[in-house]
Parts: sequence; C-alpha cells; structure tokens
Amino acid sequence: MLKVGITGGIGSGKSMVGKILESMGYPVFYSDDQAKKLSDTHPDIRRELTDVFGEEVYLDGALNRPYLATKIFGDEVLRQRVNEIIHPRVRQAFDDFCSNQNSPFVFNEAAILIETGASKNFDAIVLVTAPENVRVQRVQQRDQTDAESIRQRIQKQWSDEQKRPHSDYEIINDGEKPLLSQIEKLLESLLSNI
Repeated sequence: MLKVGITGGIGSGKSMVGKILESMGYPVFYSDDQAKKLSDTHPDIRRELTDVFGEEVYLDGALNRPYLATKIFGDEVLRQRVNEIIHPRVRQAFDDFCSNQNSPFVFNEAAILIETGASKNFDAIVLVTAPENVRVQRVQQRDQTDAESIRQRIQKQWSDEQKRPHSDYEIINDGEKPLLSQIEKLLESLLSNI
C-alpha cells in the first residue's frame, strides 16, 4: 500500500482533489479535519493544552479556537508546542486509518505536510497549486473572510516554489486545466510504482 500525501496552500483546492479521489473509490484521510476533531475529543490533547494555556482553552466542551489563536499568534514557540501536542495524535489516527484499508493507495490530505517534515513518512507527495487570486477568491467564498487577511495567511505559509522541490507530483487546480485528467495521470503513475 502506497501512502500518498496531498498538500497545498490555503485555497489551492487540495480537499477538492481528495473528494474526487474518494468518489473514485480511494481512501482519503483529511488531517486538518481530524486535528479539529481530536482537539475537541482526545483526553490527552485536552489535558496537555489545558496545562499550557489554562482551563479557558476549552469552552463548552470544545477547543476554544479563537482564544488559542490569540495565544499563539506571533509566538513561534507556543505554536510549535501546540503542533507537538496535536500532530503525533493525528499521525496515529492516520496509521489506524491505513490499517483498516484494502487499497493500493491511501491518500492523506494535509496543509503543512512538507513544513512539518511529515512528508518523509509518505511514499509520494502531491502538491496542489492555484494562482493566488483564485485561492483568495475560493477562501473568501468559503469562509466569508476579507481578501487582505487571506493574503496575510498565504504569506505565512510556504510558497509553491518552496514546496515543489519536496513534491513528486503537481496538480494545477486553477479552474481551467481539467482536474480529472490530471488525477487519472497521477493514478497511472502511482500504479506503475507499485
């Protein structure tokens, strides 16, 4: 079984690629969704985050994300600590997910696979890219957020140019190049590597 990471910046459309692969019958694990779920439900994550940030980091039984965001904004040490608490549990959830699959490939969609070094745990990395104006427009429609704050988030992430050398495949999701044919070509290439 090949483990294939799907990554890309905010608004690149990596989840859309994941949904297409799922519709084709391939198992896709969504790391960011799983991280949110585990942050709300995993007792060890809850205990460790509470130890670092106090009881107010949880509100009505769920992670108080706005509170946490204000605490880690601009503080690289605290942000790294949060990643150290959450990411190993997400990796374990992915390993558990893989052990329940019977497929030649398992895909893992995650925003920061390369930046965290997690990409080394995969057999291949697929980078999903789109022009910045397309990405901003997508996130505006999805999150009802202003363009400037989206651009600030994009600036905080690694650029596509930084990610390309760490990627094995690129899917251009610009709304013009057909996605399905690119995904079919990716699958053909992956099949030839089994």
